[in-house]
Amino acid sequence: MSVSPYHQHTVAGPVIFAGVGVHTGAHVRVAVRPAGIDAGVTFIRTDIRDGDNAIRVSAEAVRQTRLGTVISNDAGASVSTIEHLMAALSALAIDNVVVELDGPEVPILDGSAQVFVQVLDQAGRRRQEAARSFIEVLEPVEVVEGDKTATLLPCDSFEMAFEIQFDSAPIGRQRVDLEVTEQSFREELADCRTFGFLKDVEALRAAGLARGASMENAVVLDGDRVLNPEGLRRPDEFVRHKALDAVGDLYVLGAPLLARFEGRYAGHALNNLLVRALMANPQAWRVRTLAPELAQVG
Repeated sequence: MSVSPYHQHTVAGPVIFAGVGVHTGAHVRVAVRPAGIDAGVTFIRTDIRDGDNAIRVSAEAVRQTRLGTVISNDAGASVSTIEHLMAALSALAIDNVVVELDGPEVPILDGSAQVFVQVLDQAGRRRQEAARSFIEVLEPVEVVEGDKTATLLPCDSFEMAFEIQFDSAPIGRQRVDLEVTEQSFREELADCRTFGFLKDVEALRAAGLARGASMENAVVLDGDRVLNPEGLRRPDEFVRHKALDAVGDLYVLGAPLLARFEGRYAGHALNNLLVRALMANPQAWRVRTLAPELAQVG
């Protein structure tokens, strides 16, 4: 069945993959399975058998944002580094899935969203006979933290503008500005990898982070050098990855956006603050569907 912009979708069948968590270093096996209408995205920790192991994705479920997006439930079950999978689900217009995993972190795979897109393509998509709801931003919402800003503005589609600046020659100042569609995500964002600096690795590992990080799953910089022997996939891979992250971080809203996102030096923490600021301001948004015959505005 074809993908419709007006309907909800789930995966057509289950698909299984596995890999290492970038921060925990744990090897985790993941199964993405179909879910019913209005189910949203739910992660289930199958390795937790003595308590509530289900975490439905929402803005409130995000409990930590240091170098990744971490969700947890009230029982303390958590899943980290969900943003790249969430970005792929968002771009492929997949609304309802159950993600089962036997460990604490979504595998990093190659550090981008490309493998997640391939996995979801393998599963296929199934249209569901229910209207797809969009969150339409009606007035600007902005959060500011020092020189970092994240803003949502009214827009007829989903646009993403991002700017970064680093004192490293391969990065410098970079900016990307595009309408995010399935096609543009596949062609312009999905293959862009996470990145980090060699000088930070020891401190991160001492803090229990980056234990699974390597040049197999991240672009590693040492001052003004890219250490990966294959080099960059794109000259502006860095800012495009930040935009990819933001696509995933915004999808914790549980619905696609009709809005323009503008991020300046922002990251997971500011992205989530923006999501929470939007939810806290009901005058700034409304829920709507795009098809006249399915219209339900409220």
